[in-house]
Amino acid sequence: MLAFFGNVHAQHTLFIPDTLSGTSFNLDVHRDSIRLKTGRITQSLGINSYHYFGPTIILRKGDSVSLTVNNHIGDTTTMHWHGLHVAPSNDGGPQSMIMDGMDWTPRFVVRNRAATYWYHPHMMAKTAEQAMKGDVGLILVRDNEEAALTLPRRYGLDDFPIVVQSLELDTFNQFMPKGMKDSVVLVNGTDTPMVSMPAQVVRMRMLNGSGERTFNFGFTANKHFKIIANDNGLLRTPVDVTRIWLSPGERVEILIDLSGMQGQTIHLKSYASEIPMGVQGGPTMPMPPGSPDMNSPLNGVDFNILQINIGAQTASPVTTIPTSLVADTPLIASMANAHRTIHMTADSMMVMDGPFYFNGNTFDMMRIDYKIPLNNIEIWTLLDSTMVAHPFHLHDVHFYILDRNGVAPSPQEAGRKDVVLIKPNETVRFIAQFTDFADTTTPYMYHCHILMHEDDGMMGQFLVGDYPNKINQPSTMPLSIKPNPAGNELTIESDCFNGTQKPVVVVAQPDGRIVNVNTTFIDGRITVNTSDLCSGLYFVSVKSGSYTGTATFVKE
Repeated sequence: MLAFFGNVHAQHTLFIPDTLSGTSFNLDVHRDSIRLKTGRITQSLGINSYHYFGPTIILRKGDSVSLTVNNHIGDTTTMHWHGLHVAPSNDGGPQSMIMDGMDWTPRFVVRNRAATYWYHPHMMAKTAEQAMKGDVGLILVRDNEEAALTLPRRYGLDDFPIVVQSLELDTFNQFMPKGMKDSVVLVNGTDTPMVSMPAQVVRMRMLNGSGERTFNFGFTANKHFKIIANDNGLLRTPVDVTRIWLSPGERVEILIDLSGMQGQTIHLKSYASEIPMGVQGGPTMPMPPGSPDMNSPLNGVDFNILQINIGAQTASPVTTIPTSLVADTPLIASMANAHRTIHMTADSMMVMDGPFYFNGNTFDMMRIDYKIPLNNIEIWTLLDSTMVAHPFHLHDVHFYILDRNGVAPSPQEAGRKDVVLIKPNETVRFIAQFTDFADTTTPYMYHCHILMHEDDGMMGQFLVGDYPNKINQPSTMPLSIKPNPAGNELTIESDCFNGTQKPVVVVAQPDGRIVNVNTTFIDGRITVNTSDLCSGLYFVSVKSGSYTGTATFVKE
């Protein structure tokens, strides 16, 4: 396998990493090198026998497993099992440092449903550098529910790992972890890759492993495909689409029917021309003089990612797609007994490369941001008041998205998630239950999964413990603003408005200057006259009794 991978880029054949299965795993992370482009060799990080990337770990729900991570990279690192529900001491956050020449052996019972997860370093201020150099790999969890379905699951034959990464190399072909002019797209560490897939129903387990770029995936000629799973498990039913957005850290499993297409060639593509400005991957935003150059040639254009050559069917091919998958009962808003709000901001509205903040703070290893009672069911409201989108990742547990700007999520965002993309001026609510693990010493993390934002401190931490588990009324409230962008007026609604008492409404510009607006409050709804406002972004704050809420809107 080592010789094959060393020549993969000249041959353009997609590298399929080997699998490790059982209950005991060894990962030897080491310094290495690869040839990505003509010229100088690129210094990389590899795992076990690989120069770049790592083997795919296969776990089974219910198994007790141990994993030994040996650090030979010449620097301190960690290893995070992204998406796995484990105790914080096994989670591999920045507190679980592995010194150079040392090892770390977490042990845990696999509690997750069948899905595609991944592992990557989580070293404070060095996650981007270590991950983009190749210190990553996939984790596949299997369970009885998934095994009972007629699905492709022959790894590398009809069930393919597809890890897409965009990155920037300097003039010496070395990784630039904070480079924003990424022009190299790798799939499983392969440049300009091609793969042979059989003319039948094929499964693709897709991960966006990039540092910052969001992809809008689709296929040649807008070919339809079915989404069967997202971050943390199978959906209840397949969702028919021609596109799927994946921001950094997100995963999705799809089925594509290639029956009757033997001898044809199609491409997995990124339809980035459909991504709006402000989401990394869309058109480059005009920047003032002296700002960093972010004008990647990949921004806002459609391009091929993976060439798929369709060959003969395998023995015993899967040729049909199930109409139903697994049972999954989501948490609902009425079950929540706590609410939290995370407001994403920057020093000014023109900041594109950070630092960015959660509730005005950057990460402090000595500060615990939240103490969460064990078994709490909580609604988290995420408000992005910056000019760029942020993929928000929660460690420990999965969550269900409740709404985006008050609108229920699309079917492809249903099910169990651990990463959600918050677009500029958008408010997203999710609900999660913090089960099983109580530890008042070691925290879990939440952070932006744009790795350079995370490294710059866009991260917080929380403890789950035997804290008082009383049902508290939230001090913060979600606001629904419609329409947004607004014309001559907008309405604000919230379930927390206090009867007939008129809420106090304050509207401000991004620089903090308050603007005068006329408001009315009828039938539990605030109407704001915005006809005199100039075009642009505004912040709105509403106080109703003991509740306060904040949001943003755009005036057309």
